[in-house]
Amino acid sequence: MSTSPPDSRRRWLPYLFAAGAVFWLIQLTQFAAYLINPLGRDQLVQTLAGAGFQRNAAQLLMVEAVIIVFLEVCAIALHAVAFYGLRRFAAWGWVAATLVSAAWSLILLGIPVLVFLLRRQTRSAYGIP
Repeated sequence: MSTSPPDSRRRWLPYLFAAGAVFWLIQLTQFAAYLINPLGRDQLVQTLAGAGFQRNAAQLLMVEAVIIVFLEVCAIALHAVAFYGLRRFAAWGWVAATLVSAAWSLILLGIPVLVFLLRRQTRSAYGIP
């Protein structure tokens, strides 16, 4: 059993989700730079055309861009909600952090954080029975 108070063990948790929000902001900025630059757009259209989408490759790029931007903005928002909620020890912050960790666990990165969030001590600190 650790001798540190329970709050000190959870102090790093919000900053982990803040780092995730920064990661997704960087990804969104890089993708936006490709879309804004005419050469980047042409390269993406050529990639789609090379993959077999000869007709309407520009329209397909627009649909793909909307989907990617939407998913990245959702990821940023969820990470931000988790960050602010975990800093306030709010139940909604714990729920958002659990959702984000479950999503990250699909690529194995979120499994340790998800296990930590689902522990009884962590749940009770955020008011989850």
